[in-house]
Amino acid sequence: MKDKIVVVIPALNEEATIGDVITGVRKHARHIVVVDGHSYDGTADIARSLGVPVIFDHGKGKGDAIRSAIPFLTRDITVFIDADGSHDPDDIPRLVRPVLEGKADLVTGSRVMGGSDDAHGGFKESIRIIGCAVATALINHRFGVMLSETQNGFRSIRTEILMELDLRENTPAIEQEIIIKTLKKGYRIGEVPSHEYRRKSGHSKIRIRKIVLRHIYSIIKLLYG
Repeated sequence: MKDKIVVVIPALNEEATIGDVITGVRKHARHIVVVDGHSYDGTADIARSLGVPVIFDHGKGKGDAIRSAIPFLTRDITVFIDADGSHDPDDIPRLVRPVLEGKADLVTGSRVMGGSDDAHGGFKESIRIIGCAVATALINHRFGVMLSETQNGFRSIRTEILMELDLRENTPAIEQEIIIKTLKKGYRIGEVPSHEYRRKSGHSKIRIRKIVLRHIYSIIKLLYG
């Protein structure tokens, strides 16, 4: 498995956690790429000090980071994991195994199945949960599938399929764009339980007020456009 996958870590000002994430990922993958969103801390320097190549996106968001990584992917399977420590790198084999075994083309980690430390909280957490549930319900209805969630960025996908998707989103809406376009092309999506941990340091870069309208526009356009 280690030689068949490449793990992409989008990162922005995550110097407190990027080293631990890379160390955890390295148990399961030899090929790692950090996509830096022009951090002003030591994120890129730490990654390089650990022997991991760093590429820079265009500073437009997580979707931009994912799209920027695509030309550099040379392994059969690509895994995406966040840099804030909220995902457990030891879940990578479970994400990858169904793809290796030919049972799925894309596998997402499900916080609905695995639980989340942020499942209960304030306004921001509630909006996120509601938004995820609505988006997933719309996708399930449109394609006749039974996914438990569609917004988690912890996932594996056959690299050749990722390159077919013609991704356009700059924001985290790219997570649902990947799901929808994969389903539109008739590929198989699987899920495995994956617990989401509270970020170990700093704060989320996602601004709900800025992205909610983009998420709504994106899903309507992708599903019914």
